[in-house]
Amino acid sequence: MTSPPAIEQDPPQVFPPTLREVMLRPRWLALLAFSLLVAGVLAWLGQWQLGRAVDTAPPEPGRTEIVQPLADVAPPGEYLPEPLVGQRVEATGRWIAEDFLVVSSRFNDGVEGYWVTGQLRLDEVATPTSIAVALGWTRDAASAERAVEALDAQVADDPDAVVSVTGRLISDEGPGRPAAGADPQEMTRMSPAMLLGRWHDVDGVAVYRPYLASQAAIGPLNAIDSPAPEERSRVNWLNIFYAAEWAIFAGFALYLWYRLARDAWEKEVEDLEDERSEALAAGTPESRD
Repeated sequence: MTSPPAIEQDPPQVFPPTLREVMLRPRWLALLAFSLLVAGVLAWLGQWQLGRAVDTAPPEPGRTEIVQPLADVAPPGEYLPEPLVGQRVEATGRWIAEDFLVVSSRFNDGVEGYWVTGQLRLDEVATPTSIAVALGWTRDAASAERAVEALDAQVADDPDAVVSVTGRLISDEGPGRPAAGADPQEMTRMSPAMLLGRWHDVDGVAVYRPYLASQAAIGPLNAIDSPAPEERSRVNWLNIFYAAEWAIFAGFALYLWYRLARDAWEKEVEDLEDERSEALAAGTPESRD
């Protein structure tokens, strides 16, 4: 009596997990919590940047045209805040002999020329303090040099003469390297830091970072063209752009978690399908022969 042939059974069917089941696993829940934390920080940064994009307390129109004492606008040694650039101020002091210097590449009504600058030692201050002053403009270098000689002679005659200067307070342009082949001693930028290196009698003296452009010509010079600054917009579009970037980064942090979880789910489904295909292939007659 022969035994009945063995009945071949298909391998047990294993159902792949759903994407939701993979996302609810502890590993991916922990990564989701971390992604939410990162997204929250980025969203807070975007909100902070957006709050800085709109000036809720802009300066009053025409405020820069009201002449104020220099000491009330800015202290020495500090950078000038943007809302105060171009503010008209008044300073009183005396000129320091031999510190009238020429700065080239200065434009007046579109015409290139020269500025004559000087060191004004301020009066009525507890600590000796100086500010760089642009006294006036000339079209050619020879006129600028003659103005320097005339101003030096005037100070030599009365070194203790007190003068009052009214003009606009302007930010330091910063030092610059001379062009190739140019005179290394020629100054082409209005920088109190550069002028300080050539001034006399500056030991223990505090110096203003911005400079003062006189509204009236001093000595044999032409007045400097210094119009009122344009009114600033209340909206800072650059900050709005940064705020949008932070929002995009926050969204990307969550999308990255979703993409990683989906990739893991797709790989797990593919592995299960491969295992099932291998099991079916192993059970075919051809594989047993």
